[in-house]
Amino acid sequence: CDHTPPCALITTMDFAYPSFEGLKRFPSSASVRQDTEQTEPTTMAASSNAARHDVRKVKAVIIIGGPKDGTRFRPLSLKTPKPLFPIAGVPMIYHQMEACAQVAGMTEILLIGCYPEADITPFASAAGQNLGLPVRYLREFKPLGTAGGLYFFRDLIITDSPDAVVVLHADICADFQLNELIDVHASRGEGNHITIMSTSARRDQAINYGCLVSDDETMAVLHYVEKPASFVSTDINTGIYCFSPKIFEDMKDAFLRNHAAGKPNPEEIWLERDVITALAGSGRAFVHKSPAFWSQIKTASSAIYASRHYLEVYRQLHPTALATSSADDGPVIAGDVWIHGSADIHPTAKLGPNVAIGRDVKIGPGTRIKDAIILKGVTIGSHSVIMNSIIDNASTIGDWARIEGAPVGANPNDPQTSVQPKPLFTKDGRLEPSSTIIGSESTIHDGVLVMNVISLPNKDLTSDCKNQIIL
Repeated sequence: CDHTPPCALITTMDFAYPSFEGLKRFPSSASVRQDTEQTEPTTMAASSNAARHDVRKVKAVIIIGGPKDGTRFRPLSLKTPKPLFPIAGVPMIYHQMEACAQVAGMTEILLIGCYPEADITPFASAAGQNLGLPVRYLREFKPLGTAGGLYFFRDLIITDSPDAVVVLHADICADFQLNELIDVHASRGEGNHITIMSTSARRDQAINYGCLVSDDETMAVLHYVEKPASFVSTDINTGIYCFSPKIFEDMKDAFLRNHAAGKPNPEEIWLERDVITALAGSGRAFVHKSPAFWSQIKTASSAIYASRHYLEVYRQLHPTALATSSADDGPVIAGDVWIHGSADIHPTAKLGPNVAIGRDVKIGPGTRIKDAIILKGVTIGSHSVIMNSIIDNASTIGDWARIEGAPVGANPNDPQTSVQPKPLFTKDGRLEPSSTIIGSESTIHDGVLVMNVISLPNKDLTSDCKNQIIL
């Protein structure tokens, strides 16, 4: 089996990820920036959107949250910061960073969150070298909301006078159309506005997101409600924005309103509730309706779904990143599979579709794995089955074991489909069917069946387990 990544690996913390030559979605970032520097100063807007503003320099900010966020992602985030959880072989936020690096005129990527510097800074440094672009981590002194961190670090963000700032949330899986978003932003407003990337959701799902109503001709946002109590619109906020630096004045206004209202934490500002809601109907908020794939990564099930999508992207645009079957040394590959070059897999094992195998994983003879993420240092014995599951770092699975979760119900062929977060329990108190999660450094003994289970780290399972949370 030829599963060696196409280029050298850069290792940081517990991760190693390929530096894809040519990258997988866009032209190389270096060539984009070089072409931009060589051309006459002009807007990045496409001809279909007549430019009103000169957008030549862009910065990106990825909001990554902190250790207290992402509780629905546990136990996977207990020992690994959620933004660095591997999706299709690379840390979750690396997909966003890679897309940002392809934006013409991009000068810097900033990560804002509350994680300790030791958790994020080594990754940011290595990723910046990989992308050929400065990447910095800015740590909030406490959680400040989705706009509070932006306002707190505003002087660093507007250093070098960017014409526009792209902001993304970390827990998003998408085909990021950032150049198109900037084109739309440059063609609208008066240079003191924000442009929101939206997508369509089913009517019954829309109330779980920020909903917006816009003018069909001008694309101005007329009304915005964050997670409304009743139906407002099927157009939802994707958590991807482009705004002019003057929007920081609106964040200042939000801070002053909070202070005047006597709120205990006036520096906690929310982009959705405090800024966008106030701008709706003012002619300073616009929407770019994207038809591209988009989903959130809130739960383990959505991580498997996101991995499926990114593996499909690899197959379409960078097929050499995926494993292929070989008659000489196996294993059997069925569908999209990513395997770290250090993994040791028996030739009689069968993997796929939708499988990502991490560093130093060992898989024994006759084992079958599909719709799964297997993380660093996991050992899997012979003739075991793993389906719809995530096995966290350094766990051991015995011989003839079966680990199975409920399949993700979302339609991978529908770009408007997303994995909906469900309550942990049904109305009658039973565990909601979902992906099975085996926490890090756990042991599943020979012949044990584990089905629809969430198991915390360091567990020793010697007997069958079904529909349980193992604390």
